[in-house]
Amino acid sequence: MRMTLLAVGSRGDVQPYIALGVGLQSAGYQVRIATHSHFEALVRERGLEFFLLRGNIREILGSHAGQALIDRRTSFTHFLRDLKRALGRTMELVLADSFAACTNTDVILYSPLAFAGPHLPEKLHVPSIPAFYLPLSPSRAFPFIMAPPSLHLGPLYNVAAALLAEQVSWQAIRADINRWRQLHLRLPPASLSSPLFRLAKQQNLMLYGYSPQVLPKPHDWGAWIEVTGYWFLDRRPQWEPPPALVQFLAAGPPPVYVGFGSMMPSNPERLARTVLEALQATGERGILATGWSDLTTTLSSDRILIVEDIPHDWLFPQVSAVVHHGGAGTTAAGLRAGVPTIIAPFFVDQPFWGHRVATLGVGPTPIPHKELTTQRLITSLDQARKPQMQAQAADLGTRIRQEDGVARAVSCLQRYLQGATPV
Repeated sequence: MRMTLLAVGSRGDVQPYIALGVGLQSAGYQVRIATHSHFEALVRERGLEFFLLRGNIREILGSHAGQALIDRRTSFTHFLRDLKRALGRTMELVLADSFAACTNTDVILYSPLAFAGPHLPEKLHVPSIPAFYLPLSPSRAFPFIMAPPSLHLGPLYNVAAALLAEQVSWQAIRADINRWRQLHLRLPPASLSSPLFRLAKQQNLMLYGYSPQVLPKPHDWGAWIEVTGYWFLDRRPQWEPPPALVQFLAAGPPPVYVGFGSMMPSNPERLARTVLEALQATGERGILATGWSDLTTTLSSDRILIVEDIPHDWLFPQVSAVVHHGGAGTTAAGLRAGVPTIIAPFFVDQPFWGHRVATLGVGPTPIPHKELTTQRLITSLDQARKPQMQAQAADLGTRIRQEDGVARAVSCLQRYLQGATPV
């Protein structure tokens, strides 16, 4: 059986689907990953088929509209406006390529930004399954992922806000989707109701690739929704760390890891200076990951090491704490390592995960990146050193490491497909 996984976004958005693809391939499926050129080597080195989705996410985030997405604390509707502006023609290209990627497949799995996913079954008559790494189904138990996490207005508000955001999001892209449906799929316009709303009514399988230890499956989600555990893509056995990194780790106590992944702040120099001043004030050694923003410093110090791309599953168990943007993938890696997590969120789901980390007692209260100051980071680093937080982080890490989210997701898919009929 042939499976195509549509994975749209940055490294943190794509890597879980490569992990899932490896698990599916081990179970005997032919797996194709449709994603961007940045990740072709990562896909092919795992023995998976690669299909190109045009569009450069790094260029999008670095554009003027992309910076508006990252740097503005704005309303949800303004976020959607900036998102559409940042995507530009990329959405049209990705939609066309997604259709091409799936024309000879038996099953489709798709990520949250793979907007073609819910529509392809109408044309191709194959199952298309949402496989998400963040909770998008409405629930009374927690707020919508882009609602202010500190806003506690009760269960009805949680559901209403999620439903409203879902519908507003759909209306923002519906014209683009319908144009693609007409020109490429030769299908009539999609209805006013959102794809997620229609999927909930159909009660077909939905996979959520995060740990129930971090966010338990709420009681108001149906049996067709599965929270499997994280989909981790660990380093390849032959990978070797840079000698300078090995030497740095051996030269002193465990350092603090600092990295902001694909986030591209408008003033990375200020961000780097804030981090370094806080590390110096607390006497911590630090590993600074450059990321897409080329976060670096001109300050010379034998207590700071600057690195590029280091596998989190190797590095994070060897540090004392992780400081990052709160992306779902980096958050997952830090929690699995069992070390305290300090989150300085930028946008989208990052404040949500920062709030979850603080609620679980495995990290301080998140600090929005534009409010990150040396003193606030010093306070957070001091909190991360407290024995209670370290013990809680270690305990959560043990429980996450006992899960196998990929294996459970594969098992759920197999059971579903045995009873599924083509759409």
